[in-house]
Order: sequence, then structure tokens, then C-alpha cells
Amino acid sequence: MELDIFNGFYHGKTVLITGHTGFKGSWLAVWLHSLGANVVGIGLDPATQRDNFILTGIGERITADIRADIRDGEQMKRIFAKYQPEIVFHLAAQPLVRLSYKCPVDTYQTNVMGTINILEAIRATPSVRVGVMITTDKCYENREQLWGYRENEPMGGYDPYSSSKGAAEIAIASWRRSFFNPEKFDTHGTGIASVRAGNVIGGGDWALDRIVPDCIRALEAGRNIEIRSPKAIRPWQHVLEPLSGYLLLAKKMWEHPTDYCEGWNFGPEADSISTVWDVATKIIRDYGSGSLRDISDSSTLHEASLLMLDISKARHRLGWQPRLNIDETIRLTVDWYKNYTAESPLELCLHQIHEYTQSC
Repeated sequence: MELDIFNGFYHGKTVLITGHTGFKGSWLAVWLHSLGANVVGIGLDPATQRDNFILTGIGERITADIRADIRDGEQMKRIFAKYQPEIVFHLAAQPLVRLSYKCPVDTYQTNVMGTINILEAIRATPSVRVGVMITTDKCYENREQLWGYRENEPMGGYDPYSSSKGAAEIAIASWRRSFFNPEKFDTHGTGIASVRAGNVIGGGDWALDRIVPDCIRALEAGRNIEIRSPKAIRPWQHVLEPLSGYLLLAKKMWEHPTDYCEGWNFGPEADSISTVWDVATKIIRDYGSGSLRDISDSSTLHEASLLMLDISKARHRLGWQPRLNIDETIRLTVDWYKNYTAESPLELCLHQIHEYTQSC
């Protein structure tokens, strides 16, 4: 099964992923392992026994599966020193808006200081040539405008999660200018970029307060799907879309070390920007059963109602573009959840990666 659209670039390279036990991180680990990379993963225990990381068994296949907390900067440096990674993808985070209201300090410690700890570990490890730091579309100061945010627009964020990611972006930019300046690449030898995706969905995500896992849990239990923010508009994309962008960016940074060290948006096309209600309706359609219930309440915690990304820069400078529309995205997602108990989840992931790469 041919999965390599990167012409063998990752084969034999040591690639470190933080957050490899999470939803996006586990998919990235599966993809990189299939490309022949020596994958080193740093993460906390998965949240549930049904998480993609557990079901695929990818932790048993990669070079190193390490339980560690990115808030421990000295431990990060020791791990980096031991494994000498060449490429780093930093995905570890506290990723939930609603949880950030309950745990704002922990959210900042993980998302801001954790990111700085990884930057410092990279700085202390000469083997690292490329660092791709993953944040979120919510890092922007969201004015709920009708057009997408460009990479040069102000960072911000209403809630602790969003603002922590804006703060992380400011820290990344500062470290890049101060310690990884492209103009002084010959002295440090490392390129640093940050990347921002949209609302990423796909198989194997069981996080709380996310629409797809909420839908699947309700469908499996035969309950109504309760929708908190039915009119909220999001840029929905399958997990493989931004991951393909991250992988392409890292390759280009390796080949042209000073040309791509900046922020990048990897969002979907405009036709994948839909309301939460519409997405839940499509999930029911593809699952074959279910019903929705609107439980919106104006007194609940604030969540953005409109947020989009402008991907013009990635399209024109990287040659990257989304391959899946909203219906294809939801079909792949629902297909994983309909089949994960009867088929090998690892093979499901590999099959979907193969299907996706065929469109590239």
C-alpha cells in the first residue's frame, strides 16, 4: 500500500512528536511510522481506552513511546539529548475550550510554558534541524468577521484556551527571532515554524465537549444528540488535511532552511465551513440513525460563533491545498466509527491515509 507522497523524505529520519497519544498526534505517528520514520513520542496517558493511540497499538510499533509532561523542561531536555531527533512536531496541549475555564492556570502552564520548554529543548539539541509548533485557529484575536484570518493578523483569544494559544504563538515568534533567526541560520542550524488548523475531526477522537465524539457517544447509546451551539460556524477538516500540511512544511523547511520559518494556516476550503447543526445532521445521515436536540443556552460559557482561516499563503507558497470537502470529511470520519469494533483500527487509519494520498 503506497502511502508516501513525500518521495521517501521521512524514511530513516528520527522524528519526535509531542502529544503522540492524543487524537492528531496518534494519526501523525501512524502516518510517519508508515513512511519509515524513527518515531519518538512524548505524551501523557491517553484519556480513554478507546482512543486512537490505544486501539491502533502504534505505541508498540514506534521507536520510543514515552510518558512525560511537557511542563517538565529538564525532562524534555534529557529526552531530546537521548534520542537526538532531527525533526520535531510539537502537538502536546490542553486542547479544550470548556476545560480551560475550569483549569485556566494548568492550561497556560501546558500551552505556553510547555511550548517554551520544547523550544528550549530544541535549542539545547543540535541534531534538530526543523521544529513545527502546532497551535490552533483560535490563537487569533477573533472579531467574528466574515472573512478568514491571515497569518499576520493579531493574536488574542477570549477564553483561557484560545488566549493561551495566542500567547504560545507570541512566544514562538520571540524565540524564533531571538534564538532561531533565519538570518543567522548558519550559527544555530534550526528552522522553527508555527501552524494553525481549523476544527479537526476524524476517527479515534473521544474527547469531551467535541461535536463528533459527542455525536458518536449518543448514537452508540441510542440517545438524542444534544447540541450546545447549533448556529456556531466552524472550519471543519479531516485530520489528514492539516497533517499533510505539517509534513509538507517540515520537508520544505529541511530543503530550504531559511524560506519557511514563520506562521502558516492549514484550514479547509470555504465549502467546508458549516454550522455545528449541519455537521451533526450529516453525521446522522452517514451513520444511518439518530436525532438532534437543541440545548443552546445564552448563559453558558462563551465559545466563538464564527471563525475561519485564510489559506492563501500555504496554497501559493507551499503548493498545499485541502483535498476533501465537508461531505468527504464526514464520510471518512463516520466510516471509522462505524467500523472500529469490527476491523483493525490501525488498518482503518492506514486505509484512510492511502485513500487520502491518492487524491494528492
